[in-house]
Amino acid sequence: MVRTVAWDDESVVLIDQRKLPQEESYLRCRQPAEVAAAIRDMAVRGAPAIGVSAALGIALGARRSAAEGEALRRDFEAVCEQMRVTRPTAVNLFWAIERMRARFAREEPRGGAAVREGLLAEAQAILEEDVASCHRMGDLGAQLITRPSRILTHCNAGALATAGYGTALGVIRSAARDGHVLGVLADETRPYLQGARLTAWELGQDGIPTTLIADNMAGHMMATGQVDLVVVGADRIAANGDVANKIGTYSVAVLARENGIPFYVAAPVSTFDLSIASGAEIPIEERPADEVTHHGGQRMAPAGVSVRNPAFDVTPHRYVTAIVCEKGVARAPYTTSLRALAEA
Repeated sequence: MVRTVAWDDESVVLIDQRKLPQEESYLRCRQPAEVAAAIRDMAVRGAPAIGVSAALGIALGARRSAAEGEALRRDFEAVCEQMRVTRPTAVNLFWAIERMRARFAREEPRGGAAVREGLLAEAQAILEEDVASCHRMGDLGAQLITRPSRILTHCNAGALATAGYGTALGVIRSAARDGHVLGVLADETRPYLQGARLTAWELGQDGIPTTLIADNMAGHMMATGQVDLVVVGADRIAANGDVANKIGTYSVAVLARENGIPFYVAAPVSTFDLSIASGAEIPIEERPADEVTHHGGQRMAPAGVSVRNPAFDVTPHRYVTAIVCEKGVARAPYTTSLRALAEA
């Protein structure tokens, strides 16, 4: 199975997701600015993968700094800020930064060498914990799929969106292992085509039968009895269970409700943001216009047309059947169940 991010030879190595599926190539980031650029430019994407990459980028920055004492702290904070401003919606990024800050504070009294080794150990722990949590989440989610089923997913919440195995695709992988996946319908996920380029590629690598559909076909597939359940990932989950995920997720959730189809969300506890009451407080990233107007370098829309390109939308909690994390399965009322899992 593909590994999205790794530490190797004093550098952060990332699979370049912009080039998939045509080319499987890797970026070797030797400076923290290169990691930040990879996050910002979506060479690496997916909330957990962004958090892991940022943590490794911060560790890399500390190792590149020759400073000591207060000067090292200033360099460290500058790299944290460099990572913080890359993407606004995925809360895993900010969670990972705060973990690295806490480790810095613990190691700082012991000097710069301890800080550098401690930060790398913390980043590697975040990576390994993410892989383990995805496997647990996959197994817990698979228990919700009790018979051979046809599953629809939106965007990419697989190994490419995490440090390995995946959240929504982790559930699908575990269910397939149990013999409970008849097939997967993958929304193409306009405008960046994460479903077409990444999900279809990942599941094909695993031999899981996958059919690619355009986003506007999902309702037809549900209405004609070709979907048994939906499972998606998340970039931030508010205290009341509102879910921010890739643009188009809200539409899928409404269609699932209309057709009486379960709508599951799979995400680690690091995606919970219990500091905000509802999805109305989640910042929604706007991406460049050319992602909408162009494809493969070719313009598809008239020059000068006005464009909106929100990268995420918010699905109200009333449309969510259950939220699966590595600690268990949350159901409504989410204000109680999510907090209980977070504190478990």
